[in-house]
Amino acid sequence: MGTPHNNANKGDIAKIVLMPGDPLRAKLIAETYLEDAVQYTTVRNVFGYTGTYKGVKVSVQASGMGCPSMGIYSYELYSYYDVEAIMRIGSAGAFSKEAKLGDILFAQGVATDSNYAAQYKLPGTYTPSADFHLLETAVATCREIDIPFTVGTVLCSDMFYNDNTSYMKDWQKMGVLAAEMESTALYCNASRLGKKALCMLTVSDQLVTDEHMNTEERQTSFTKMITAALETAIKL
Repeated sequence: MGTPHNNANKGDIAKIVLMPGDPLRAKLIAETYLEDAVQYTTVRNVFGYTGTYKGVKVSVQASGMGCPSMGIYSYELYSYYDVEAIMRIGSAGAFSKEAKLGDILFAQGVATDSNYAAQYKLPGTYTPSADFHLLETAVATCREIDIPFTVGTVLCSDMFYNDNTSYMKDWQKMGVLAAEMESTALYCNASRLGKKALCMLTVSDQLVTDEHMNTEERQTSFTKMITAALETAIKL
């Protein structure tokens, strides 16, 4: 029995799920990296697939863009399909001039302008953060296979187009590495439901130097990140 946003059945989805934002990237990963991949959902064209990588069952499913979309899909995976760990594998706009196009970033902590955590009615400010075991495993994996990376704080923003022209410099002052749009919802859901999450990002836009990947590059050039995520998944 499915959910309003996923027509998979119980057992169709692996305990570990890789989540790109783009459905076409999910399709590319399944067709390129997974053996015996089976598509388990096509609802709203947010594709999901399950196969094996080096003999380990792994799923890959798109999340769509923004906290509301990630909030829905990750919640359903954790709550209705018994998923234990989700690794977001997405793109980011770099605030740090040291981060080059194609570099990998791990979101250890998340700053945000999203109101997603308001639902929990907490008596203070919640800090979304990665699961330490997932982060530790991913870092060790990247070192083993010689993939450079940076660990730090990213900004999860609800705004792709921002009318506040100083926002990047304001976050730069606090050492924020880059901006993306989904990690807050993923980390909040994981914490609330007792699950695991990690946000792994490839720099697709260098906002300091105004360099950008094109649409095709965004879909196809994230090889290092995908390999790192899959090699991490089989160790969990």
